[in-house]
Formats: sequence, C-alpha cells, structure tokens
Amino acid sequence: MSGRSGTPRPVAVPGYVTGPAAATEATRLALAGVGDAATIVLVEGVSDQIAVEALARAEERTLASVAVVPIGGAHGVGRFLDRFGPSGEGRRVLGLCDAGEEHVVRRAGQVRGVEVPWFVCHADLEDELIRAVTPTEVIAVLAADGTLRSFRTVQRQPAWSDRPVEQQLRRFLGSGSTRKSRYAHALVVRAVELGRVPAPLADLLDAADGR
Repeated sequence: MSGRSGTPRPVAVPGYVTGPAAATEATRLALAGVGDAATIVLVEGVSDQIAVEALARAEERTLASVAVVPIGGAHGVGRFLDRFGPSGEGRRVLGLCDAGEEHVVRRAGQVRGVEVPWFVCHADLEDELIRAVTPTEVIAVLAADGTLRSFRTVQRQPAWSDRPVEQQLRRFLGSGSTRKSRYAHALVVRAVELGRVPAPLADLLDAADGR
C-alpha cells in the first residue's frame, strides 16, 4: 500500500506476531518452522526477522533452505548455538546483531568453539535503515503512514529537540509496541527501491543465499 506520493505506507505485517508475548511467540513459531533448512540465520528480534525476510521477498529470493530465527535478545544466543551448531544439529549458522551486542554473541561462539559469521549493524537496524534510506525519505514514509505529527511531537520534546534528526527518528521508530516491526518492513522495501540496502542486511542475505 502506498501514500499519495507513491511512498510505501507501513501496515501490520501479516504472518508476524505482535503484543506483549511477541518475542517468545516469534521464537517458538520460527523454531517450529525450521524444518530441514540447511542454514539458520539468528537475529535478535522480530523486527530483524521482518527486515531480512522482507529483503528476500523484495529481491525475489526464495531462500528455500534458510530459516530466520529471532532469539529474543543477544544474551540468549548460546542455546541456539548449542541446538544448531556443530555439537547439535550441525547446521550452517549465520547471524545479524547490533554493534553493542557483538561482544556477547561472539563470546558465546568462542566458549563453544563455534565460528559464526556475524553481520553487525552500526548501532542497530533502525540506525542502518535511516542512514541508508536518508532521513528525508524516512520522514516521507511517516507522512504516508499518518504518523508525521507524532514524530514532530517527539522533535519538540526538550530531551530531543536539540538532537540530530537521525537520532530523533531512531528514537521514534524504536518506541511503541509495533513501530519497529512495521517500519522495518516499509523501510527495507524503500531501501530496495532506492538501491541503498544497508550493507549488513545485504551481506547477510548474500551469505545466506550462497552468493
């Protein structure tokens, strides 16, 4: 769905869970759907899962032998490495994480003797998407969604009024129970349209796809 200017309008993403139990339910559903996937892509949360899978769809990649599994935060990565790594099911494991959590996920692999290629977002997924799409384009997406007024309210708050627009947008996208998921989808689609997919997402998908 698009706004009047043709800018993608965020919508609730079908097939993904929302609400208070979204993190644990998303993990349960992803694990139930792993099947015989040869490659497991570990991501921190639902919005990361949506971004990876939205990119695959937008670029028309089937990823038939790949399963994307949200792990409910970086500190829980160990049990997924135990399950899917060499001492478990022996599947190929890749991962996407935020810069602040890189030491956590790499340490979990080191103590288990598991080498996992981690693709690291500069700060987090929202930061990567804002920088790739550009603040002007992100604001256009907000306008198409009818949430620009809410964003302007954030900009006027004393704690945020003097911050760069990139930080204001990151704060806005990261707040609310569904914003991260809705805008992860819309901004990935826009990034593909603009030919500016964030490097961590593009490189992860290429690796998962065997490119």
